[in-house]
Amino acid sequence: MSDVIFLSDVRLSFPHIAEPQRRVNEQTGKEKISYNCEFIMPQDHAGFQQFMQRYAQLAQDTWKEHAPQVMQMIQSDRKSRCFGAGAEKVNKKTFKPYDGYEGNVFITAGSDRMPQIIRQDGTPVEAGNVMEAQQLARAMYGGCRVNAAIKPWPQKNMHGNGIRCDLIAIQFFKDDTAFGEGGAPDLTGMFGAVAAAPAMFGAAPAAPAMPAMPGLPSFLGGQ
Repeated sequence: MSDVIFLSDVRLSFPHIAEPQRRVNEQTGKEKISYNCEFIMPQDHAGFQQFMQRYAQLAQDTWKEHAPQVMQMIQSDRKSRCFGAGAEKVNKKTFKPYDGYEGNVFITAGSDRMPQIIRQDGTPVEAGNVMEAQQLARAMYGGCRVNAAIKPWPQKNMHGNGIRCDLIAIQFFKDDTAFGEGGAPDLTGMFGAVAAAPAMFGAAPAAPAMPAMPGLPSFLGGQ
């Protein structure tokens, strides 16, 4: 079974690809950068099925006979896993799932360096071509469809057990409705033409002097 999983035609959400997300550890004060995003897809998506199979294999290899118990613990703790049901992604202001999540599943993937950016023709952007990579990355907005390569891995360290996912490569696939506002609202018909302002001839009349006000500096009209 391949370590790298290919996700075809999935929706991109919360992208931090052109510029990394920066977070400061409150305990250590150190800044951590992460190029990350989420991929939304139907539960029966071939890539998600492959991911879950790989996850089960990694759990078996890592935790041996304790794999079922550990997987149950991971399932019960949203922070310990990189995947979930769309219903879990609830907007704290509206108390409803974020755009695109309801009825779907998602995978979160990230890296401490920019993922490989793939051009439309399938060729990778060269490592030294930062400008092109950022230009293509900025074209990937929340809601568009992308192809991506990810690599799940088991977490087993002092911070606990979990399942994480590296973001290896990403490619813009096609446009879709943008999440959030979805672009500027349609204001057609709300505004009419504005008549041109009349031309001013001669010098403009002098502004009336500001009356003296006690307690203010002289340049503000004070005495």
